[in-house]
Amino acid sequence: MTFSTLTLVIAIALLGPLLSWRAAWHVPVIVGELAAGVVFGVTGFGVLQPSDKVFTFLANMGFAVVMFVAGTHVPVRDPKVHAALGKGLLRAVAVGVLAALAGYALSEAFGTGHAGIYAVLMASSSAAVVLPIIDSVGLTGDAVLATTAQVAIADTVSIVALPLVIDSRHAASAALGALAVAACAVVVFFALRYLERSGLRERGHKVSEERKFALELRVSLTLLFALAAVATAGNVSIMLAGFALGLAVAGVGEPRRVARQLFAINDGFLGPLFFVWLGSRIDLREFGSHPKFVLLGVALGLGAVVVHAAMRVLGEPLPLGALAAAQIGVPVAAVTVGQQLHVLVPGEAAAMILGALITIAGASICAGIAARSGPANHKPAPVRPS
Repeated sequence: MTFSTLTLVIAIALLGPLLSWRAAWHVPVIVGELAAGVVFGVTGFGVLQPSDKVFTFLANMGFAVVMFVAGTHVPVRDPKVHAALGKGLLRAVAVGVLAALAGYALSEAFGTGHAGIYAVLMASSSAAVVLPIIDSVGLTGDAVLATTAQVAIADTVSIVALPLVIDSRHAASAALGALAVAACAVVVFFALRYLERSGLRERGHKVSEERKFALELRVSLTLLFALAAVATAGNVSIMLAGFALGLAVAGVGEPRRVARQLFAINDGFLGPLFFVWLGSRIDLREFGSHPKFVLLGVALGLGAVVVHAAMRVLGEPLPLGALAAAQIGVPVAAVTVGQQLHVLVPGEAAAMILGALITIAGASICAGIAARSGPANHKPAPVRPS
């Protein structure tokens, strides 16, 4: 990888903000970044080489940071969400059961043998997408809190379950690796909580801010890459390492300064680079030789919306149910890990991304419906979906 290639990657990634410029559309920035990668990657001009070792390593760094930020978006400390965990858990479990049935049906229909992957995809929700949409249209009330709890649970469980189902032949070793990463994240949580309660973190923060040391950011990145190393050694995807650390930091309370610094690194460099790299790996031409996978993508997207909307029978308003189906982190992780392990068949990766885009489009429409049918105070979204 050369500086000219890096310049191209960062420049074309600006398509993300351009497509997301109109806030009312609720289009995640990564949609444009993925599209840019597709145009300049193996599908399009072939300028970007996703197999380049430096490009791949930088993209993996971005993947870890993206999942870290996604983990920090889960509202683990919100007491209002805690009160709604019962309803949220019940609905998340019900969605999981329906998704398992739908996943088996799609696996049989398309002959891929990936029922577990499809089930996790359709059962998943993305807190990093759903929560900003809810906040942007000012949705409030008990129903919204229950949906938020449901999304948080589904997001967490799906991230943990994905490595186990994506390569079922090595599920046992993946489970051990996942346990090792989880144990490290728990240790980090208690260490961070001690630093916070003892006042050491605050004292270090003041010195760091005065003298421009960026200590909190350095420590955060050190922990992130250390957990990524543990995950790699345990043959587990770094997505779990990033997400687990994000949950640990969210459990303690992410300092605002660190949040701003991570925003700059993730949204300004590593995140866009990762999504452009991912898009450059996706070969949409495979749809031409395997057109049935277009139908798979549509089925995955609509299936996710349907199984979530079915929670209407458990008292969830229909628009909120469809909104909860919005996903991007888990499909992106499934494509990334699936391609790295060579377990996906031609056209399947593109189908997963297509399905995710359908859920986002549905969520955007349903958010507007929910806002018109309930109390809403419009205000700009405070965070970027990732």
